[in-house]
Amino acid sequence: MTPHAAAHLFDLHDAVAIVTGASSGLGAEIARTLAGFGARVAVVARRADRLAALAHEIDGLAVTCDLSDLEHIESSIVPPVVETLGSPTILVNAAGNRFTEQQAESEPLDAIRRTLDLNLLAPFQLARAVFPHMRDTGGGAIVNISSISGRVGVPGIPQASYAASKAGLSGLTAELAVQWARHSIRVNTVAPGFFRSEITDDLYDSERGARYLRRNTPLPKEGSAHDIVGAVLWLAADTGSYVTGQTIVVDGGWTAR
Repeated sequence: MTPHAAAHLFDLHDAVAIVTGASSGLGAEIARTLAGFGARVAVVARRADRLAALAHEIDGLAVTCDLSDLEHIESSIVPPVVETLGSPTILVNAAGNRFTEQQAESEPLDAIRRTLDLNLLAPFQLARAVFPHMRDTGGGAIVNISSISGRVGVPGIPQASYAASKAGLSGLTAELAVQWARHSIRVNTVAPGFFRSEITDDLYDSERGARYLRRNTPLPKEGSAHDIVGAVLWLAADTGSYVTGQTIVVDGGWTAR
């Protein structure tokens, strides 16, 4: 394969992408990357000011939406994307959070429900919302952003409901991949390890936390959003055209120990 042919595999000029959790961090970097390779990108989050700035930067569409409002996800997001950019062919479910840091036996039921709603049910609802459009256009790619917490327990960081939601996302990925394969819709998950984000800032900013991360990460570098977007691009573009139903771990070797 020539370098030109290889580069063409990453060409997204015919793609319309929806990226959730795009007002900051990983979601914003994913949106910038997809736009940089030619996709028309709709960015979705709650913080309208940040979202508008990013949409202006990448010449995309800002869609302000509370993803925890499960009943209105389909009507709030997909119609304006179709009307303004066209039928979505890429969906990246990057929004996620944890709403309690208590031990499993003490997690409030409300916090558990909020975690599952945002991290698992919202991606499911949005995947179902884009499905008919991907089916009718001949295929598409859905990439869910999970976490190594869905694969291994992390000592010292209580997050049972968060871990359950992320493990569920990998199960959902595998099932949707099989059900929708006949429509050429690929569904995969990227499971990052630790990298600096709004959720992990406190961990990185404390000397004890920084030592913990260095001690448990085999690669001698600090992970960043840039280390993850490459995997997302690979799965969203034609480079990943024969990959579906997989959870790809990007963690600096954390889970390989």
